[in-house]
Amino acid sequence: MNDSPVAVIGLGLMGEVYARRLLDARIPVIGYDIDPSKRDRLAAIGGRSVDSIAELAKPARCIIIAVFNTDEVEDVIEQHLLPALGEGSKKIVLCMSTCDPEKVSALAERVTPRGIHYLDVPVSGTSEQVRRGEGVALVGGDVAILAEVKPLLDILFARSFHVGKIGDGGRAKLAVNLILGLNRLALAEGLVFAERMGLDPAAFLEVARGSASYSQVMDTKGPKMVRGDFSPEGRARQTLKDVHLMLSQAMALGQRLNMLEVHEDVLQSCVRAGEADMDNSVVIREVRRRATKR
Repeated sequence: MNDSPVAVIGLGLMGEVYARRLLDARIPVIGYDIDPSKRDRLAAIGGRSVDSIAELAKPARCIIIAVFNTDEVEDVIEQHLLPALGEGSKKIVLCMSTCDPEKVSALAERVTPRGIHYLDVPVSGTSEQVRRGEGVALVGGDVAILAEVKPLLDILFARSFHVGKIGDGGRAKLAVNLILGLNRLALAEGLVFAERMGLDPAAFLEVARGSASYSQVMDTKGPKMVRGDFSPEGRARQTLKDVHLMLSQAMALGQRLNMLEVHEDVLQSCVRAGEADMDNSVVIREVRRRATKR
């Protein structure tokens, strides 16, 4: 990569962390978010905020997209980036949002002939894990483009895996998140079960960490569940969005995801309870609410 700034579109939990890691590595960052307060935060940490996607499109060689869903990714690229850049720009777009694999594959087919070098780069890890340099990139797309941006990915993430064609990054992310989400829900249920049997939940968490049941979510989410600290590192509504993508993929494949259907129901209940913007560890609240009648 040359010395041009890296653009970040979407300055939420993940987008701001990407910007911070790049700035810490002395890479200039130019960013945009529809929320002015998020643009102000970028400016406060040393980045350059702009008032439109068009303003950041031309100065940057590489553009990171970190928005909420597939529809927003399509809108950013087709309604904002391409009109600002024109044809044949040869910009590299790293889509780090978790998206519908078929839709991003179709999107890449539409925009690649027009000069966008698109890589599907969803990320495994909470915003806090990425901040600490523990995130993992799951990359789908052209290996030659990946080679060009590898130094940038090495700044942002501990590891990156090339998993196949565009869309395969999203497929790998959905499968990873399926396992992760069920681990998170199992931990919540186990903590509540231990607590109701009279065990101290904090002490039990340490026992679980040292047992055959260990999973990484005990480190990332266990303390939050025990403390009741649901400050977001990955919001419940975002997790529910990903769960819906998983269920849609499974339906197309003819697979029933029985345990994931339970997870979806729990997350839906959290959203109805006003917990959509809390950390996804808030599922423990819904586990507690589901007491049996005596």
